[in-house]
Amino acid sequence: MRAVIQRVSEASVSVEGQCVGSIERGLLVLLGVTHEDSEQDADWLASKIAQLRIFSDADGKMNLAIDQIEGSVLLISQFTLFAATKKGNRPSFVDAAAPEQANQLYLYFGHRLEQLLSKPIQRGVFAADMKVTLLNDGPVTLIIDTKNKE
Repeated sequence: MRAVIQRVSEASVSVEGQCVGSIERGLLVLLGVTHEDSEQDADWLASKIAQLRIFSDADGKMNLAIDQIEGSVLLISQFTLFAATKKGNRPSFVDAAAPEQANQLYLYFGHRLEQLLSKPIQRGVFAADMKVTLLNDGPVTLIIDTKNKE
């Protein structure tokens, strides 16, 4: 699994002109799933994201996790995070999981994150053409890959 995590002041996602999810202060998580991923990867990544201390404390230091600021999460599926661009100019998506597997792990990951945060999260619509709007705070943007746990 690969996630791009953005600290946001606000974010929303629309499908066919209808807003299907929106948050104020919190995290926008773009999630890609590869065919090698499992529920163990989702568990590890959800735990990592829930505990990330990337929000400022009273001294302006990145020291607080999302639950400490009572923030929200907007989760968006994004198979293009596994684009291969080594050959030619047209990306290949052979490393992205098949839709059935990807959707299952996307749903599992979202459920796991809700459990860890003890609150519901907002979501996009899997495999839909989504329009995502965000106000990046910082900007703070992190990339986490479960195959590269550094």
